Amino acid sequence: MSKQIPLVDYLVLGDDPHLVAHECKKCGARYFDRRNACASCEADEFGSVDVPTAGEVKAFTIVAMAAPGVKTPFVAAVVDCEGTSVRGNIINTEPDPDHVSLGMKVRLATYAVGTDDEGTEAVAFGFEPI
Repeated sequence: MSKQIPLVDYLVLGDDPHLVAHECKKCGARYFDRRNACASCEADEFGSVDVPTAGEVKAFTIVAMAAPGVKTPFVAAVVDCEGTSVRGNIINTEPDPDHVSLGMKVRLATYAVGTDDEGTEAVAFGFEPI
């Protein structure tokens, strides 16, 4: 098997792929990017927490135009994973309103986005319908 690396720091690969968020120790707000202070309460202590892998589509748009080399159309969405909002694409389904809807139940899925000259595979995440 070739080596795999996650496309983003907060994606954990392996037998049970999942996302890890930084959680404010004071108010519980969660972030995926690095923070010096919480945007909700200004506290500066964070811990790591695993994000549930199943969720519900809260908002989405069908993207028809993108940067050169990005295949369109695709569905960009905000998914509520038991209280943690995650931005990700809806994958493994047709990118149209007949196949994607508000309230749709989805689960985290990973996919390869490219392989370098040494055979290392970059892996991204999205959400697929349950």
